[in-house]
Amino acid sequence: MDRTSAILGAGSWGTALAVHLGAIGDDVRLWGRDRSLVAEMAARRANPTYLPDVNLPPSVRPTASLEEALDGAGFVVSAVPSHGTRAVIRAAVRAVAPDAIVVSATKGLEVDTRLRMSEVFEQELGAGRRIVVLSGPSFAIEVARSLPAALLVASSDAAAAAAVQEHFRGRVLRLYASDDVVGVEIGGAMKNVIAIAAGVVQSLGLGHNALAALITRGLAEISRLACALGGRRETLSGLSGLGDLVLTCTGSLSRNRHVGIELGRGRPLQEILASMRMVAEGVRTTGAALALGTRCGVELPIAAQMAEVLGGRKTPQAGVQELMLRPQRAEAEGG
Repeated sequence: MDRTSAILGAGSWGTALAVHLGAIGDDVRLWGRDRSLVAEMAARRANPTYLPDVNLPPSVRPTASLEEALDGAGFVVSAVPSHGTRAVIRAAVRAVAPDAIVVSATKGLEVDTRLRMSEVFEQELGAGRRIVVLSGPSFAIEVARSLPAALLVASSDAAAAAAVQEHFRGRVLRLYASDDVVGVEIGGAMKNVIAIAAGVVQSLGLGHNALAALITRGLAEISRLACALGGRRETLSGLSGLGDLVLTCTGSLSRNRHVGIELGRGRPLQEILASMRMVAEGVRTTGAALALGTRCGVELPIAAQMAEVLGGRKTPQAGVQELMLRPQRAEAEGG
């Protein structure tokens, strides 16, 4: 397949993927909606806002034109935040080649509809499109700096997943494949919610025991929701579940963990978000996940407490106390 790729979204993750694909030989068009940022990227050959210390390979061309970005692209990668994904895909659909493989690199849920990103793609692109989800433990700056990583590609179209797996692989990037799109997307979205809680645990000085318990019970919570929606439990023990959860809950580069740390320090949510350049997907995902849980009859106690804390209805300390005082039960039971 022609090595021409379009990356939609010039944030940290979109830029990192553009850098990676450019480094392994792709002709990459990196689209951003902010024309001034795009112009600065073209002039500096770096993304001054999100990855200022990483040079863009010569084959990466920043553009503010969707048509220019998508022209002849065999792979179209969307790295737009979840709340902007539908609008961008709707604007792009006429310019996406019929045989292009469209890749979702966004970990989140659409708040109003509770849809996963691949479901949003299906609605906007129409039937018959080749859609693949890219997920797994991956801080953008480390991918951009060519540090080793292993990711997961998921699709109901095995040939499309294999094509992405082969096309994106490089000296420092290894990709595994799955057909469990539901499990992969729920794992990628929900881990951000648990990571906010992990930040709270660290900020309050609750210790390693508490963090280990949170990650373990968080994984159980994610798995219950994924399975209720049709995913497979074993998927959540892999890269897009446990792997991504551990990274986001413990890594200092995690945006969602940062939100939790600041909440634990007593800062209001809006003040925290206003001070961040990048999106913390877990803030929006929390409410959408709870709505999905209600619809499926699945209890999500950690997400429920985070919703109370994020909404300013409960202090972080009270949320932790509530979790600790819940009725005890067998480990294999829900909740």
